Amino acid sequence: MTKAGLRRSILRTRREMSPTERRTEADALHRHLLALASAGTTLCTYAPVGSEPGSLETLDELIAAGVRVLLPVAREVDGTPQPLQWGEYRRERLVEARFGLREPAPPWLPPESVGQAEVVCVPALAVDRSGVRLGRGAGFYDRSLHLASPTAALVAVVRDGELVEHIPGEAHDVPMTHALTPGLGLVRLGSTER
Repeated sequence: MTKAGLRRSILRTRREMSPTERRTEADALHRHLLALASAGTTLCTYAPVGSEPGSLETLDELIAAGVRVLLPVAREVDGTPQPLQWGEYRRERLVEARFGLREPAPPWLPPESVGQAEVVCVPALAVDRSGVRLGRGAGFYDRSLHLASPTAALVAVVRDGELVEHIPGEAHDVPMTHALTPGLGLVRLGSTER
């Protein structure tokens, strides 16, 4: 299946999920994410929208536990995606953004701020066992993840069935070191070299 076909199939399956299924998966991811970061650490992640796995409640609890949570800010220049900027997460400071996203209000941190994170949770439609991630295709994360610390865990957050055997990769793809799924928890992926 092509990347475009795989994207359509996964998005259709996600749309067909019941609210109960989404809540059950979000609760499982909640438990796993809380185990990934501890007080005093920095976690880069995303504010889930639509059918994306996760919940804002998890981000709130991470903040309450003393974790510094940074969310991405996606911008283009002349139609070209730029490396992600980052903003401190506080639920009351989230604003609606392009692409249907929610992001922190300014001030924002420069793209290099991702290098402060011990864990970077990346939204994904799928990830394969070797670490190739299927995103939405805009390229914001591929322009940004090379700035992450070489010791950071790059974690694709997906549903159990979205951890697959093979996705065609491209030269610019930054490999994920782990997948995080509701049922399997944290799964180490193929090569961790970046």
